[in-house]
Amino acid sequence: MIIPALDLIDGKVVRLHQGDYGQQRDYGSDPLPRLQDYVRQGATVLHLVDLTGAKDPAKRQIALLKTLLDGVDVTVQVGGGIRSRDDVHALLEAGASRVVVGSTAVKQPEEVKRWFAEFGAEAIVLALDVRIDASNRKEVAISGWQEAAGVTLEEVITDFQLVGLKHVLCTDISPRRHPERLQCCALSGSDGALPDDCFSVLGWHWRPQ
Repeated sequence: MIIPALDLIDGKVVRLHQGDYGQQRDYGSDPLPRLQDYVRQGATVLHLVDLTGAKDPAKRQIALLKTLLDGVDVTVQVGGGIRSRDDVHALLEAGASRVVVGSTAVKQPEEVKRWFAEFGAEAIVLALDVRIDASNRKEVAISGWQEAAGVTLEEVITDFQLVGLKHVLCTDISPRRHPERLQCCALSGSDGALPDDCFSVLGWHWRPQ
């Protein structure tokens, strides 16, 4: 499955270079027509990242997100600096099908497990960035790729399976990405304990060497 994704800053569609807000490329202030076009082309799941809210939760683009979510009739998952139960609640109230939780799931796993209990496993997606080494160890990175979490992809998944984990976004951030290793990251999961369709691999840019 291909999941179209848009990053949003102050109402604009943008792309940041390696998450650097100082290296921003703008693609216009028309996110809704873009999303609707993806749906017309057959997309059944969309992915939105509120980068304004990720940088400052007090400035989360709730009004814009609600407009976008009201404008399409497919599953939409929304993320961007989700740090609290109130962040999850606000996005679900705005109409998000699922809320994407990243570093907080690794830094505060017990807190995030409480969100699973309150909102249900269907409503939460874990977003895990991993570096895959030569031995195929999948080390989770947090804080915008800057910090090694000291746990593996499989360990995090196994832990959250205890609360019914259903959805994982896995991004290979290894310095040199290889398609066969990325596939392994997506499909092996925790020794096959999760069905393949629980994984969506984002951020793959591979060039032949």
